[in-house]
This record gives sequence, C-alpha cells and structure tokens, in this order.
Amino acid sequence: MSLTSGIAGAWQRIGAMIFKEVRQMLRDRGTIGMMLAMPLAQLMIFGFAINNDPHRLPMALEVNDRSNFARAIDAALRNTDYFRVVAVVSAPGEGERLLQRGAVQFVVTIPPDFARDLVKGRRPQLLVTADATDPAATGNALAAIGDAVASALAHDLIGPLAARAGGSSPVDVVLHRSYNPEGITSHNTVPGLLAIVLSMTMVMLTALSVTREVEQGTMENLLATPLRPFEVMVGKIVPYLIIGLVQVMVILLAAAFVFQVPFSGPLPLMLGATLLFMITSLALGFTLSTIAQSQLQAMQMSFFYLLPSILLSGFAFPFRGMPQWAQIGAEALPTTHFIRLVRGIMLKGWTIADAATDLGVLALMLAILGTVAVRRYQDTVA
Repeated sequence: MSLTSGIAGAWQRIGAMIFKEVRQMLRDRGTIGMMLAMPLAQLMIFGFAINNDPHRLPMALEVNDRSNFARAIDAALRNTDYFRVVAVVSAPGEGERLLQRGAVQFVVTIPPDFARDLVKGRRPQLLVTADATDPAATGNALAAIGDAVASALAHDLIGPLAARAGGSSPVDVVLHRSYNPEGITSHNTVPGLLAIVLSMTMVMLTALSVTREVEQGTMENLLATPLRPFEVMVGKIVPYLIIGLVQVMVILLAAAFVFQVPFSGPLPLMLGATLLFMITSLALGFTLSTIAQSQLQAMQMSFFYLLPSILLSGFAFPFRGMPQWAQIGAEALPTTHFIRLVRGIMLKGWTIADAATDLGVLALMLAILGTVAVRRYQDTVA
C-alpha cells in the first residue's frame, strides 16, 4: 500500500466519522437549540440590557417652597435623562417610606424658605436622600443632580441676583446615603450572593436528578419499589434542601462576622423567605429535569436559567439601569424577587408588610412550578 493511498484512506475514515457525528448532533435538536439560543441571549443581555451608567432612575420630590427657583429645579430634574420623577410628596417621612420600600431611588427635598435664603446669599441646602444599597446605581446620577440644579438656577439668577450665580454653587447639595452610608460594596453583593449560590445548587443539581436516573436505568428500579411517584420526587428533593440550608447558614454567618453586613430585619422573616425561594428553585430544577432528555440538556437548561438570573436580577448590575423590557423579563425570575427580599430585610429592616409583594410572587411561582413539576414527573414515569 502506497503512502498516498494510506493518507487518502485515513482522510476517508475521518470524513465518515465527522459525517456520523454531525448526523448524531443534528438529531439532538434540543442541544442545537440551546447552542444557538445561548449566544443570542448573551448578545441581548450584554448588548442591550446591561448598563453600568443607569438612567431613568425613579425619584420622589418633596417641595416645601413655592418660589420660581423651586419650580425651576423641579423642571430641571424632570428634564434630565438620569431621573424619572414618579412621586411628589408633602407629608414628612413619606419620601423615606418610598425609599425603604424600593419604590424610588432618590428623594430630593427643597426646604422651606429656600428662595429667601438663596436671594440673601446664604447657600440654602438641598437634601438628596439616596438608596445606597446598590452603590453602582447612585454615583453618576448624584453628580447629575448638582449639574441640573446649577443649570436651573443659572436662568433665574440674573440682574441684581447675577452675583449669586458666580463662583461656587449657590446651593449646597447635601447627600445622605441611606442603608449603606459608606457605600461598601460587600453590603450589596454578599446578600445577593445568597440568591445566586442557592439558585446554582437548587436548580442545577435538581435538574440532573431525574435525567441521571433515566440515563443510568435506575428509574425503573425506583418505580418497582412500593414508593409512589410523588414520594420519589420528595425523597430526591429533600437532600438538596438540606444542602441549601447548610449553605444559607454559612453565608449568613460569613456576612455577619466576616463582612460585617448589617442585619436590620427580623430573622424569622429572612428564614421564611429563604425557605420559600429554595423550594421554588427546587420545583424549577425538577421541572427542567422532566423536560431534558439527557444530563447534557439538563445542564444546558440550567445555565440558560442561571445566566439571566446573575445578570438581570440586580445582583451584578443595577436593576433600574436596564431598559423596561429587560426589567419586565427579570420580574419572571425567582432570583430577582429573592435578592430584593434579602437586601430589603438585611439592609432596610423590611417587615412582613414590606415583603408581602415579593413573597406573594414567589408563592405564586411555587404553585405554578410545583404543579407543572408533579404532572410532568408523573407523565415521565408513567
């Protein structure tokens, strides 16, 4: 046999092997779909949704002065692209309550006698209260407030008042960072990390459970036992729930003693919200395990869920900095609501009334996912 014919034969065999692998890969439509969907999802998220310089942040105004200067500042803040005025408050403490519930990111307070002090050159104070639980969402926006105020007053401080506009700013913008006054990043990331770790454990590991049993052929052995399908499902979920509880204790202890993250809310509420999120994540993972036809598909589906959970939930990037369509999509993720709950309870001291909305959403997700998981599992083992 000549060298040429030997090389030709090798390439022919390699070509046949490539043809066989391509045909086998094309038969697995789920894997092909995930391979195409994953890069498209990353393009959408990184290209359009993620924004490190958030705009259109919700703001509340408390205007205690009815002068032209106050109205000019009001109009300037409404016109800037950094803010979206969603409320005008009048009662004392109303703005702080909106801030605590997470309805607004900033509260700007124009004090009484603002115009009188400005005309007399006393540099009146303009109080800006910011929700600093996410420091990345406040930096550039706070600088924009000072620029907007200076621009607004420049149009009115004319004639005899022109001297007030010269030199330093005629207004003293006082910043008060609520819930994270020092802007410590770990106070924001460590509570959010609890949601990400639990998502990875509860969803990914559970998603592999049923598919592993089916691939290894042990599912039939389980069904041959006196155990009912629902009992098998619960028995496979409980060990992961125990693992998750251990992770919760480790992270909470590290948050308290290593990172000194404040814990302002009630511990029973925190534990209840965490347990609800864990069970919801387990139901989601079990549902994925009944859809996937192999462990590879189960792993791919898990990553397809974890990617937006990390990037769109508010853990890695400011939630309010995303466009509206991305925020609506993120509301469908259990991680988004749990991160909101954890940060609210730990940093803001949320009570059951403050947490009721997000708890209700998680409970609704659990009811839907639990029903789907049980029915699909019964169909799978039937």
